[in-house]
Amino acid sequence: MTVYELNPLTDSRWPELLSRHHQASIFHTREWLEALRRSYGYKPVAFTTSNGNQLANGMVFCEVQSWITGKRLVSMPFSDHCQPLADSNELHAILEHLQTHRSKKGLRYIELRPLPQTAGLENDTNFTAGEKFSFQRIDLRPDADAIYKKFHDSCIRRKIKRAGRENLEYQSGRSPELLEKFRHLLLLTRRRHKLPPQPASWFQNLADCLGDKITFHLLSKDATPVSSIVTLTYKQSIIYKYGCSDAQFNNMGGTPLLFWKVIQQAKEENLEEFDLGRSDYEDPGLIAFKEHLGAFSAEIQYYRNPAPRLKRESADPGNSLARQALARLPDPLLAGAGELLYKHLG
Repeated sequence: MTVYELNPLTDSRWPELLSRHHQASIFHTREWLEALRRSYGYKPVAFTTSNGNQLANGMVFCEVQSWITGKRLVSMPFSDHCQPLADSNELHAILEHLQTHRSKKGLRYIELRPLPQTAGLENDTNFTAGEKFSFQRIDLRPDADAIYKKFHDSCIRRKIKRAGRENLEYQSGRSPELLEKFRHLLLLTRRRHKLPPQPASWFQNLADCLGDKITFHLLSKDATPVSSIVTLTYKQSIIYKYGCSDAQFNNMGGTPLLFWKVIQQAKEENLEEFDLGRSDYEDPGLIAFKEHLGAFSAEIQYYRNPAPRLKRESADPGNSLARQALARLPDPLLAGAGELLYKHLG
């Protein structure tokens, strides 16, 4: 079976395939790929066994070139998942082709980030299981009252009621003011986590490229930003991508109220699924929060060729010292660290 290479940013068959394929997501789209290209210089590429006027299948990647982390293909950088849009036979042919492609291009590795239970990958001897994450979704098809009743009483419903008593102001949209307030809260949150924030250019490019597919949600107390989340919308799904807050206001219940607001809006738009994304197993609090929202949990398994090295960062004292140092940087330097580092991390 012959495999062909295409540019998903310019090949008109790519968006047409996404419009037809039931497993296509926001992370397959030209808009997401263009934001990655503008922000980090990644080169999008897709592979297919089709050579006609219409694509029957495809797998999309970004080529990442970094003098720190190496040259590699990732499907997709900064994306929780990116399902191969191919059946098992087509998938096998593309994966076989990728072995030659990796050698020809001198790639350090190729990484796949499929959805749970992707047929064909677990039996492929060339790709080895890599990192695992917890993955949550909320079924939005029941009525809003039924969804609300699935919320954990003390962890979610009680906090939503508390937020209501605080008279928090809710705003949503894509204005520069909402983006600026989101980034303020993001810097506070990433500092708490001892990590640099994602580059300002990344969020601006997402807003520019995704248009009405991205929304910034914000709660404020007396004009002071309290909490914010970013959602993406594609077909019948809404996707939670980023969240942040000012810790001094966390007892007001702003974040649970934000998710409830988003769910109510999604119901009004007849969306069917709230994709809450992946969570690291080393962050059980985040997993518990999503499950308290009534989400179903599954496991996302990433795959690599060649086999990944064992992950040891959590036990690395050097890594801990670096994070302590980052947390002490002034705001401009902490933000600057994100501008420098993230293009190497996809």
